[in-house]
Formats: sequence, C-alpha cells, structure tokens
Amino acid sequence: MERVVFNPKILNGKPIIKGTRVSVKFILELPAGGTDQDDLLKEYNHLKKEDVLAALEF
Repeated sequence: MERVVFNPKILNGKPIIKGTRVSVKFILELPAGGTDQDDLLKEYNHLKKEDVLAALEF
C-alpha cells in the first residue's frame, strides 16, 4: 500500500500521507523543531508509525 500520495486538489499536489492533509515536508520538519517520533504519533494520533517511516523514506 502506498502511504505517500500526490493529489492536485490537496496542498497543491505536494506529497502527503494517504487519507490525510499531512504533508511529507511537515513530518520531516518536526524533528528539526525537537519533536520526536513518539510525540508526533501522540499529537497526530491518526498517523501510524508506518506513515512516518514512509515520509522518511520518501
């Protein structure tokens, strides 16, 4: 299952996590601000660990 998708109607076609409006760029920027993966998953509980890993792989 592809977790990273592009949809021109969502965030102007930027890569997002499928079924969300969470961009890959947003996920990648969080660690730079001091947010670790566990905090990210708690704050955005609709995301799964696999979503974060897919963003990192992207």
